[in-house]
Amino acid sequence: MPKIALIGAGSIIFATTLLNDMLGTECLQDSTFSLMGPTMWKLEKIENWAKGVIAKNGLGAKVSSTTDRRKALEAADYVLLMFQIGGLEAYRLDYEIPMKYGVDQCLGQCVGPGGVFRGNRSIPVLASIMRDMEELCPDAVILNYVNPMAANSIGMGKSSTIKSVGLCHGVQTTLDLIAGYTDSKKSEIDFLCAGINHMAWFLKIEKDGKDLYPLLKANCEKPEYYINDKVRIEAMRHFGYFMTESTGHLSEYLPWFRKNQKALGLYCDQPAFGGETGAYYNYCCAIAKKFESGDFIRLAGSDREPRSKDYCSYVIEAMETGKLFQLNGNVMNTPGYIENLPRDCCVEVPMFVDKNGLQPTFVGRLPTQLAAVNMMDINVQLMASEAALEGDPEKLMMACAMDPLTSAVLTLQEIRDMTAEMLEAQREWLPQFAGKKLKKLGNIATPAGTKAVVVPLDPALAINNRFGKLASG
Repeated sequence: MPKIALIGAGSIIFATTLLNDMLGTECLQDSTFSLMGPTMWKLEKIENWAKGVIAKNGLGAKVSSTTDRRKALEAADYVLLMFQIGGLEAYRLDYEIPMKYGVDQCLGQCVGPGGVFRGNRSIPVLASIMRDMEELCPDAVILNYVNPMAANSIGMGKSSTIKSVGLCHGVQTTLDLIAGYTDSKKSEIDFLCAGINHMAWFLKIEKDGKDLYPLLKANCEKPEYYINDKVRIEAMRHFGYFMTESTGHLSEYLPWFRKNQKALGLYCDQPAFGGETGAYYNYCCAIAKKFESGDFIRLAGSDREPRSKDYCSYVIEAMETGKLFQLNGNVMNTPGYIENLPRDCCVEVPMFVDKNGLQPTFVGRLPTQLAAVNMMDINVQLMASEAALEGDPEKLMMACAMDPLTSAVLTLQEIRDMTAEMLEAQREWLPQFAGKKLKKLGNIATPAGTKAVVVPLDPALAINNRFGKLASG
């Protein structure tokens, strides 16, 4: 039976969901689970809950907890990553400081200044984990849930050859929505979806060989459909394809929906993560307070829930038994799975899993407009991963400057000032920047009447104007 290490297992929702799924998978019911995190009291809550499930259901699984990461990784077959460096306090800074400068984020986890800094807190830790794995469990497979998924995956891909896949919920949940919008059953829909994490495009949606896009587009023109997911539907109206991220989060990936109050009022005025300011940070604060007020792990009981839609248990089951499983996973584009996206970026593509491991498929070229939209955020992800691995504060600022929303709202000097403030506020979680500061480049004053320096051109390079005289510039 495999050994499965959960790094960041104090994450109550992720840890309990994934453990429940794996304990409900026949081939994994005798597995060894090693729970690792920085605080033992959280781990023990999860461990005791899992042992209750194991005992009540007569399973042979073993569960233990440790704050020693190397101990958890030793001889592991699978490594599940689910941590958040800096916790809620770092997340508060990711949200509040950009908002002070006028960058209005809804989630601020995967894109925007918040996403850039979360990635820079996470990537060095992920690289360190992979170095430990090269020594302690070189054949193990990483199943990663740590956001920002794409930037983190790029950082991981540049750091090690350990096998890994980034797992998300976007394709599954969006397919539910498409099924509802087209009055279809999810199981009846044939689809092809590819792009980048949170911006993967449904390139094909069919039922019984018939294209469902005309029906989907016609329904999405109706107010009662449109109001449910304005930004995603608006993106489809203008670029032609439905994608995998909902209004609140997608509004941060693009420059058109949150840059001013007019745009926010038009597209992000719906509740339930329709794009409201700080929605997910406020939600996380509410959940944290809720868990502080009661022992919800104890109240959860020891009954197993049905397996969730999450990919994790199905991926491990496929690798253990050979039972073929298809998913959309996040992997480096090194072989060119999507031809017109960079080879050093992370893409989300269809893949198959069996005893031979992870097998991503080649998609070919995305329609040009879809690749162009993806590239706006790939540029940020590439720059953010370089900043994290090199500890270069200038590249940290450049990553924020390339962000579509930030660049639509702030000047370069304002972005530099914001980045410097965020860097100083988060230094305890950013050791790669120790002793390094962003250059101070204030605005250059140009008093009224200032005359430009005139530099004459080399006559040999000057061009003739229509009067036959040498032009001066």
